[in-house]
Amino acid sequence: HGCPGSSCPGPEWPEQERAEQLARGAALKWASGIFYRPEQLARLGQYRSREVQRTCSLEARIKSVVQSYLEGVQTGLWQLTWALEAMQGIREALSQAHGLLQGMAQFSQTLEPLRERVAQHKQLQALSQLLPRLQAVPDAVAHTQSLIDAQRLLEAYVSLRELEQLREETWAPLGGLELSVFQGLDLLAEALGQAVEAAAGAAGQLAREDPALLVAAVRVAEVEAGRTTPLGQTSRDWRQRCLRALQEGLEQVHFGTSLLPGPGALAGWLEALRVALPAELATAEALVAPCCPPHYKVVRLWAHTLHSGLRHSLQQLLTGPELGAADAFALLHWALHVYLGQEMMGSLELGPEADVSQLEPLLTSENIEQLEATYVAKVQANVAQWLQKVLDGEVAEWCQEQEPNTDPSGFYHSPMPAIVLQILDENIRLTSLVSESLQRRVHDMALSELGAFLRSFSDALIRFSRDHLRGEATAPHYVPYLLAALNHQSALSSSVSVLQPDGMVSAALAPVEVTLDELQRRICRLVLEALLVELQPLFATLPSRQWLSSPELLDGVCERTARFCRDFWRVRDPAVHLLLAEAERTVVLQYLHALMQGRLVCRGADERTQAAERLRHDAAQLRELFLGLGLEESAHCAPVLLALRELLNLRDPTLLGLEVASLQKQFPDVSEDHVSALLDLRGDVSREQRLVALSSLQVGPPPSPPTGRRTLFSLVPTPTPALSSCLTSGPCA
Repeated sequence: HGCPGSSCPGPEWPEQERAEQLARGAALKWASGIFYRPEQLARLGQYRSREVQRTCSLEARIKSVVQSYLEGVQTGLWQLTWALEAMQGIREALSQAHGLLQGMAQFSQTLEPLRERVAQHKQLQALSQLLPRLQAVPDAVAHTQSLIDAQRLLEAYVSLRELEQLREETWAPLGGLELSVFQGLDLLAEALGQAVEAAAGAAGQLAREDPALLVAAVRVAEVEAGRTTPLGQTSRDWRQRCLRALQEGLEQVHFGTSLLPGPGALAGWLEALRVALPAELATAEALVAPCCPPHYKVVRLWAHTLHSGLRHSLQQLLTGPELGAADAFALLHWALHVYLGQEMMGSLELGPEADVSQLEPLLTSENIEQLEATYVAKVQANVAQWLQKVLDGEVAEWCQEQEPNTDPSGFYHSPMPAIVLQILDENIRLTSLVSESLQRRVHDMALSELGAFLRSFSDALIRFSRDHLRGEATAPHYVPYLLAALNHQSALSSSVSVLQPDGMVSAALAPVEVTLDELQRRICRLVLEALLVELQPLFATLPSRQWLSSPELLDGVCERTARFCRDFWRVRDPAVHLLLAEAERTVVLQYLHALMQGRLVCRGADERTQAAERLRHDAAQLRELFLGLGLEESAHCAPVLLALRELLNLRDPTLLGLEVASLQKQFPDVSEDHVSALLDLRGDVSREQRLVALSSLQVGPPPSPPTGRRTLFSLVPTPTPALSSCLTSGPCA
């Protein structure tokens, strides 16, 4: 039933229009499906009548629903009308009640003064009943104070509780009003608490002199701890105050600030504690514990308090001025051994109630490190001073008019090595009483100082030698004191191993051994330099024509060498053999050096024979000299002269290459310059023969030196030959 044209207003509800469209579409779809076949159109009348009936039924149901809805609306309107009438009645009743209440409030205000009078009457009645007791309060307060002053703590506590109970009884009737007569009770309670604390703080002394007072103080604290505090009042934790006073009093007795030791007094303080602390623990177990409840755990409290106080005191000491070596050592030894030993915290008499296993270490690892470093630094400074004094005393003797002292065996002797080793050994062994770590540190320090001492000793010897050779401070017994120094080095070298504690392996020993070896070589070099000073003038004329015909030149060398080496027997083994071997090699080296200088050129076969014979004779003379001095023949260098003799004694110069090769085999360090100088000494070697002989040195790899053979030729300088002096057909002059 739509309106024609566009003037028809749209539906009021778009959803309704969409629903109608969906319904029409569904109906058309249904109708097209039903009447799709022509034969079904015959049943159209039946379908129409059925739909008419269904439409009538739906309209009837809709009318019934609408009628029911209208009846419900009518009932609701009737109920709303009745409720409005009821609310109006209630409003009128409330207005009447409000008026009545306003009247009652005015009447109540007239009764307020009466009410106040009643309250005052009740307070006066309560005060009148309590008045006799209240009048006695000032006297009771004074009496309680006198009981506290007399240390009658239990009676004072009973009196205080009676006064406090009276105050509680008056508080409620008076409506929470605090009477001035009770104003001193808090101060009185604090005075009693302080008296309990003071008694607990002197528990150790009271347990011996007046245990009843200690028991009274503890009982007061325990009774107070078990009392229920009234609402609004602060609890008095006298038990904790009592326990804290026990600890503080114990710490003050043994570890008060005034009791801390000064510099140098630490050992005495620790010794006093070693005696006092076990006695204090015994007192706690025997006397104090029976005066206290079991839950106080007095022995454990005592042990832990003493340990804590001691630990705190030691921390104060370690944060103060740096301790000396003696104090640092005493503290380390006491803390690590005495304190934990059987005389103190490791005592078997301390029962399990002490529970010392739970105690913190007395010294932390940082404390131990600090103390060890302090001790090592202080001891190192002292050791350095002592060793310097020992060295100064030794050096002062070197320029004396008398020879060095000798021991019963005739060897040069000085107490210096023994003193040095004793100083170091005592410091190392002393630290074994403390810990292995400290012993290792002191051991390494001692070896380091020994190395520094050896270097200073070596430097002093160099200054001594320099001043003597320059004539600035001539020493009457220069060489004997060098030989004595060699004995000192031997004594130190043979005894340095005693500084090594059993089972300890230290890398610090190797540098000291190297320094000792260097010192030995330096002393030997100084002795040999002195020998050279005496021998060089004698070798200045060797070789010569006089040398060819007479042994006088070498006789002088042997005589001077024998006189120089006469005191070598005062040097201990093995240094004496080393010294003799070096002296013999020094003489041989000077001999070789003289041969290489070109001072002599043989004029013919006779002179070469004489020179060869002189070499043999000189080798034998040197052999006898040093065998007589005690040098083993296997260590002799003089046989090199026999090898040179063969080179001079060869009659056919064309075979020189074989002799040179043989010489190189025996002495691999021989060079072309050395061979050339020896060929010059022969005086009959042509240029071609020289080249052939020298070429034999370059054939094949260089031979290895024979076992035990020391270097010789590499230490012998040779003059550089002038090329213009070498003729093509004659000897090189």
